[in-house]
Amino acid sequence: MEYTINVRGQLLDLSEPCVMGILNVTPDSFYEGSRKQTEREIAERACRIVGEGGRIIDVGAYSTRPGACKVTEQEEMSRLRFGLQVVRREQPDAVLSVDTFRPDVARMAVEEFGADIINDVSEGNIGGEFGGTDSSHGSAAPPPIFRMVARLGVPYILMSVEPAIEPMMMRFAREVQQLRDLGQKDILLDPGFGFGKTVGQNYAVLRDMGRLQEMGLPVLAGLSRKSMVFRVLGNTPAEALNGTTVLNTLALERGVSVLRVHDVREAVECCLLNSKLKSKGW
Repeated sequence: MEYTINVRGQLLDLSEPCVMGILNVTPDSFYEGSRKQTEREIAERACRIVGEGGRIIDVGAYSTRPGACKVTEQEEMSRLRFGLQVVRREQPDAVLSVDTFRPDVARMAVEEFGADIINDVSEGNIGGEFGGTDSSHGSAAPPPIFRMVARLGVPYILMSVEPAIEPMMMRFAREVQQLRDLGQKDILLDPGFGFGKTVGQNYAVLRDMGRLQEMGLPVLAGLSRKSMVFRVLGNTPAEALNGTTVLNTLALERGVSVLRVHDVREAVECCLLNSKLKSKGW
């Protein structure tokens, strides 16, 4: 399907799948290779993402792995300010996504650093699992993060914590309508692999995720080195690249527009080969 999103007044074409590279300014993200804390590490990672063909850099400062320590809003902002100024200096033209569920952190990232996309892995923090007070589970009122991104006017990635496609699509429909009612224009859907799902449920969602195309919105898949890969293969996140590549390919076959990954070059190659398979010009 043909999709575009508005990034700083320019249309980013998602009709051909693209890659979002992960840059974590955290000490405790689940995959050790993604943790970048010094100025040099952050700069090198940002340049590598772009150099290997990544279209979007996704910066996160709050680890959401199981058992991770809670991070205060002030600490999250401090980490992001340090990381974002380095990324903006090194790659000023890169599309910059910020991974946060907190409205004030989102506002800071957009207003101070021109962040282009807000990537919320909490689905509006509907159950309050990530701390703070921005839970509206069971309420007709939209979550505060919905109101904030609509006010900021940047694309928003809405991730689901539902364990199956049917309830996921039903809740997506309600939440997308809430966002539309607030004036939010650009929305991407993320089925939330690894969030609120068993390994088996993750695979069932992957199998059926082509149905998300019925929502008429671009879909992002974050499968990179997750437990649904390494638990099945009996290895570790560090050994899960090959399995990740397999699942990324399956996601592309089901219509995904964005792959969120640790290993950019390999994912870009997946996109190129998938595009060649679908091409009618050869």
